[in-house]
Amino acid sequence: MVTETYECFRQRVHSRETTCAEELERALKSIEENSHLGAFLTVTADAARKSAEESDTRFQRGTPRLLEGMILAIKDNISTRGIPTTCGSRMLERFVPVFDATVVERLRHHGAIIIGKTNLDEFAMGSSNETSHFGIVRNPHNPDYVPGGSSGGSAVAVAARMAHAALGSDTGGSIRQPAAFCGIVGFKPSYGRVSRYGLIAFASSLDQIGPMARSVRDVALLARAISGHDPADSTSSEQPPINPRTAPLAERSCLGIVGEEILSGCSPEVRTCYEEVCRLAQQAGYRLVPIQFDSMDAWVPTYYILATAEASSNLARYDGVRFFFFKQKTAYEMMTATRTAGFGTEVKRRIMLGTYVLSAGYYDAYYRKAQKARRWIVENYRRIFSTCDAVLLPTTPTPAFHIGEKTSDPLAMYLNDILTVSANLAGIPALSLPAGRSGNGLPIGVQLQAPFNADEVLLGIAYDIEQCVLARATA
Repeated sequence: MVTETYECFRQRVHSRETTCAEELERALKSIEENSHLGAFLTVTADAARKSAEESDTRFQRGTPRLLEGMILAIKDNISTRGIPTTCGSRMLERFVPVFDATVVERLRHHGAIIIGKTNLDEFAMGSSNETSHFGIVRNPHNPDYVPGGSSGGSAVAVAARMAHAALGSDTGGSIRQPAAFCGIVGFKPSYGRVSRYGLIAFASSLDQIGPMARSVRDVALLARAISGHDPADSTSSEQPPINPRTAPLAERSCLGIVGEEILSGCSPEVRTCYEEVCRLAQQAGYRLVPIQFDSMDAWVPTYYILATAEASSNLARYDGVRFFFFKQKTAYEMMTATRTAGFGTEVKRRIMLGTYVLSAGYYDAYYRKAQKARRWIVENYRRIFSTCDAVLLPTTPTPAFHIGEKTSDPLAMYLNDILTVSANLAGIPALSLPAGRSGNGLPIGVQLQAPFNADEVLLGIAYDIEQCVLARATA
């Protein structure tokens, strides 16, 4: 296994206890030993070994870069030059990009070692990592349970210490929910703070790339490396790179805390963990104020109308003419046969739903109303953040569930996203961090949300909360 955190690993390299090449071999061994978890779709061992040699040379010369020697996994919906990028779909099983996504370029520039591509729900559509064409992913804490989705492979790679960190994408909680289920830190930046160029789109107004790691410091370091304006992304923010504070605050902030409207829908174990974290934050000097979400009933319906509508449009490009997968027939028959054979059940379900809500007879009844509801959600958050610096709430209503438990009930699966989708609809930063464990040993996470572009504030508060939880665990 790799070192607990990248920060610790870097200290060990400086003290000559280990090298990047040795750490990489430990990572590759861990990937092999944990292959039953299904975290990786592609492992780039040879290229990684070459990068590790270069990193060792830089450490020896005293010129290490920001992420020098960090062993990093990339979710397989992020383009990587010369490395298959499948989106977990039969449709793209032979697709090899000729360019790197902007985030991948920046990672390479800062010295990260890319070890491979991780499994995901097909086209990032799922909450359990059970919809990949290449097989399910299993939770490292108990392989009979799901790791969460859609960035389940990335979460498992980090949690099982096959890599120091990973990149995921978050459209409605796809970084934060698997982070909670696997007991790691997952961060969704504000919309536009990290370039989406090279991310294969699910819902373009909601998608955001973000880091996953075993500590807030490591996540903050990655956020600094991959953020910043990118002219290749028309929605990229003009804000400078994220430069967070990860040391105790001199003055504690005000945290908004949720009540029965949310906690009544959570399992007793999630509720207990959440209330304990609130108590620890208050002991650390944070002022807690009750908040009320006026728009909560609209969160999931609004999200699934808008996300599926955008998916219906984005996935129309997979027609059999491009991307190598096709069924040879007449043009119309080829498109129909290609999309029937190339997409899995969940992707087809969402395309059909999205096409329906965009159709002439139902556009006003569904899509237009959902856009109005989205503005309502944004305004609700603005009112809430006028009374507090950040919001603290559970990441998920329950710990991880059994594999196969929700696959026959799409609505139950969708409702698992109820506490995460609002941050994507509002475009605000959100982060999940470990808060405790259930009675059967499965991780439970809590979530922090902050105002738009207050990513640095969010990461600073997250560091404080993390230290409170760690202090309790070691007491």
